[in-house]
Amino acid sequence: MLFLDGALGTEFYARGVFINRSYDELNLTSPQLVRQVHEDYLQAGAELLTTNTFGANRLRLQPFGLEERADDIARAGVRIAREAIGRREAWVLGSIGPTGARLAPMGRLSPGAAYKAFRRQAAVMADEGVDALLLETFTSLAELWQAVRAARDAAPGVPILTCMSFSFDQDGAQIEGEDPERAARIMAGWGVAALGVNCSNGPRAVLNVVERMSRVTSLPLIASPNAGMPQMVEGRTLYLAAPEYMAEYARRMVQKGATVVGGCCGTTPQTIREIRTFVRSVTPAIRAEPILETPPPPDTGLPPVPLAERSTFAAKLTSGEFCISVELDPPRGLDPAHALEGATWLHEQGIDVINIADGPRAVARMGPMALAQLARQACGVESVIHYCCRDRNLLGMQMDLLGAHALGMHNVLAVTGDPPKMGTYPNATAVFDIDSIGLIHFIDLMNRGLDFSGRPMGGQTRFFVGAGCNPAHVELEREVERFGKKIEAGASYFFSQPVYDPDVLHRFLELTDRFPRVPFLVGILPLASYKNAEFLHHEVPGMQVPQAIRDRLQGAGSRKEQRQVGVQIARDTLADVYNHPRINGAYIYPPFGSYKAVMRVVDVLPRFARARKEAG
Repeated sequence: MLFLDGALGTEFYARGVFINRSYDELNLTSPQLVRQVHEDYLQAGAELLTTNTFGANRLRLQPFGLEERADDIARAGVRIAREAIGRREAWVLGSIGPTGARLAPMGRLSPGAAYKAFRRQAAVMADEGVDALLLETFTSLAELWQAVRAARDAAPGVPILTCMSFSFDQDGAQIEGEDPERAARIMAGWGVAALGVNCSNGPRAVLNVVERMSRVTSLPLIASPNAGMPQMVEGRTLYLAAPEYMAEYARRMVQKGATVVGGCCGTTPQTIREIRTFVRSVTPAIRAEPILETPPPPDTGLPPVPLAERSTFAAKLTSGEFCISVELDPPRGLDPAHALEGATWLHEQGIDVINIADGPRAVARMGPMALAQLARQACGVESVIHYCCRDRNLLGMQMDLLGAHALGMHNVLAVTGDPPKMGTYPNATAVFDIDSIGLIHFIDLMNRGLDFSGRPMGGQTRFFVGAGCNPAHVELEREVERFGKKIEAGASYFFSQPVYDPDVLHRFLELTDRFPRVPFLVGILPLASYKNAEFLHHEVPGMQVPQAIRDRLQGAGSRKEQRQVGVQIARDTLADVYNHPRINGAYIYPPFGSYKAVMRVVDVLPRFARARKEAG
């Protein structure tokens, strides 16, 4: 039986250190404070000291501008803990926490980048002589595996201990994350020296995890719970679970099989003192030999609904029909009348689908879901709703998407979103829990009946999810790579940014031809004037307007004549792509804000030309 220490951050906070700074940096700026906290835990009975290095890697320190000091911080953390121990019989555990970013494909951080950061941190601490490496508070097995692999490669022979964190509701039902049994089996299969659970919702949740893990592994089990859930009291974040309450649960954890106990967020030296007093008289459980079965594969969910059955728009695209989508501009205020008149007109003219942007250019407008519902009520038109990652966290995203599906909105275009600094509220918080690739992946999970954490949700969605692309992107190689990743994540069609140079478009289509074929709709934005073309070409990243087109507009004379030329250029582009084998439609921005002017562009296509002729 061994006793871990408790929270470091809680003690720093209680001793006057603000929570908006890097606690890891205290190893350099306030080493005496860090050492005093370690010594207080040792005096309380802790035998395993965790270094103050939870976030001492370049990725985690970058927001504080401390990435170049990562090695110094990690090295100092080990030295301070070693100095605090002195001649006592205690051991130093080098703490390594997660990066704080989601790994691809759900997030933007590549597994290789995470591995590199973990390896550097582990190497520095091993060089300073840690007794073991503690990989703690991970919620993702994928990220934890990168940390285990990095620690093993950087510090061969140094024991590796792994702890995951789990989330449960008040009734004990798991909210998200891996099943404890599966996590324990997999961690044991990695050859770690000990495994277990830390942080989480509090002692009751950790007791549940310990009991479940003990059934499937014979490795030493670590239990290090939070002191309940945090509460705001007079402007301070506090954990209210009493040390005696924590100690009673620690006793139960030992009875269920834990062999290493301590505390996480909200625990103090007094907590560890009480835990040691309560647990000292308890005989650790004699655990039955676990059933060493192969971990079950993760639930891959239900077979997705065939694309053609997800929406009318999906059926048209998958059947090979050349589709026209027109962007509907959401109002900045309360009155959607102009947009609804436009939607009704477009629907009557035979436009296949309207699409509604989600706060484009970070300007606050009516939300696309509300406008799509109003448009359908007004005239029955089908919509593609843009959905961006800027404004919602994962919880809000899942709630929004469940609501959209319940309202029959099945066509979704996943976009990362423009940063708030571009718009009317530059100081607004940019959430960006994930990017468009991660969002597509999560929607694909929902289409297979799984929620964002991979758990069955009692039914499946039938979203027809698309993505955006920019054939004229200044970083073309990266754009092509992301195109492929979006398809891999589950994108079923693409809307492109406006393209004015056929060579640029054809080049992009050639570069992406190696990926599985999905419908591709070309963006078409009629140019309003020569000045408009000059602005787009010179001042908007990723927009290229060939010199010949700009010259043509400049020579057109009046503004009205320039608009006519802009429409003709759009018509020529549409006619050019109509018979291209890789192109399945066009995504048209209303010329000069006029929905009725859209028909002057699309009637170059046979079906719209016939309709116009029949209408007289």
